[in-house]
Amino acid sequence: MHGYGQSDGPVVPANLLNKAAAAEVGEERGLAKGNTDSETSAGLSAGVGMSSALGRVREVARRDRRARFTALLHHVDRERLLRAYWDLNPRAAAGVDQVTWEEYGQRLEANLDDLHARVQQGRYRAVPARRVYIPKADGRLRPLGIALLEDKVVQRAVVEVLNAVYEEDFTNFSYGFRPGRGAHQALDALLVGITSRRVNWILDADISDFFGSLDHGWLRKFLGHRIADPRVLRLIDRWLTVGVVENGQWTASERGSPQGASLSPLLANVFLHYVFDWWAEHWRRTRTEGDVIIVRYADDFVVGFEHEQEARQFLAELRDRFAQFGLELHPDKTRLIEFGRHAARRRVRRGDGKPDTFDFLGFTHICAKSRKGGAFWVKRITIAKRMRAKLQQLKIELRYRRHWPIQTLGMWLRRVVQGHLNYYAVPGNWSAIRQFRTQLTRHWLRTLRRRSQRGRKLTWAKMNTYVNRWLPPVRILHPFPNVRLAATTQGRSPVR
Repeated sequence: MHGYGQSDGPVVPANLLNKAAAAEVGEERGLAKGNTDSETSAGLSAGVGMSSALGRVREVARRDRRARFTALLHHVDRERLLRAYWDLNPRAAAGVDQVTWEEYGQRLEANLDDLHARVQQGRYRAVPARRVYIPKADGRLRPLGIALLEDKVVQRAVVEVLNAVYEEDFTNFSYGFRPGRGAHQALDALLVGITSRRVNWILDADISDFFGSLDHGWLRKFLGHRIADPRVLRLIDRWLTVGVVENGQWTASERGSPQGASLSPLLANVFLHYVFDWWAEHWRRTRTEGDVIIVRYADDFVVGFEHEQEARQFLAELRDRFAQFGLELHPDKTRLIEFGRHAARRRVRRGDGKPDTFDFLGFTHICAKSRKGGAFWVKRITIAKRMRAKLQQLKIELRYRRHWPIQTLGMWLRRVVQGHLNYYAVPGNWSAIRQFRTQLTRHWLRTLRRRSQRGRKLTWAKMNTYVNRWLPPVRILHPFPNVRLAATTQGRSPVR
């Protein structure tokens, strides 16, 4: 079965494995002894979706912030590998061996038994990822690394184990790719922070090519602060250095972490925890007199300040801080803007016009006033450029699906619109989500009219019957941020 179920693992072109051999030194299996070998107590959870088997790991990490874990790989057991397999997207693209999720699952029991044995005995070998490119909203291409399915499974299992350690270390203002956290919690925290604290200035920061610039040497040092299991560290090092394959050619990976890999988000959080989070928190405690709020989601972050002088000092020192670790703030996408409850009044008084806006996690944030009472609030609308790019993509996809039956096409568009509403239907964004649905309906109508001569006679009245039947109605699905945040944080600061 496509080379799986055998003791030597997946069949991959020999030239790819030979070129990556430098990163694939085997090891003998060591004894799994250390500070996490004891039986775990029931009910001790390592995070959302984690089993209680990692409870002791998390307990030790919480109790001793300097503890280094010497025995973690035995937690990557067969059951954890099985859960990792079922958590994968069955329709995800295959790696260089072209083995799909469904094909691997045809002999799932035997494949996982073999994979588990290879991981624990040091015979597991990472394989170069397949390089693909996807378009970005600005027209550029984003490189992705499509790993082998087995590599995805092992990476997800290792991430689950490491989360038990790092979830005790990461700050409250870090939201990206963490168990039980998501983009909307980051958005809520930012809005509540701006409206409830004395925020007058916003640093809208962007790191230039973060995933491609990540320094392996520094990352190894950061991981070593907490992880002392050499087998786990070797696994991570292999995934980092195994390289990528593009057009049949293998390229080494000397820097960066491939976007698309299951391990990359955790490594990004670990790197930025030491480079940014720890430093920013210390800077806020020791260098400021006014309010400062911080919200980070992976490599995107926003910092709010009460005083302009402190904001400019923070930005200057942040550039120097990043330079020490091989990172750089994007010169065109990093801005310090006047923003907050007093920004509009102060700018009008100076003759500077309306306050600038900033983008974060798909939304443009605007200084606004409520319709009732004129109180200050932060209005969030879908980033216009991103919505245009999405509609253009859907227009092209509709052409390929032009001859699908109406019912099948309607069911597909229902999922598209519902997915859009699930993310963008926040208070204040009703007009933008209505526009998205309307424009998508126009594209659908044009597509149906091009199906045949009879289709050219399709009227808007008839089209509306399709729309009412298949497309979800436009309505706000998310509560106001202060309501949801109060329920989830239970008094803990979401920006500290």
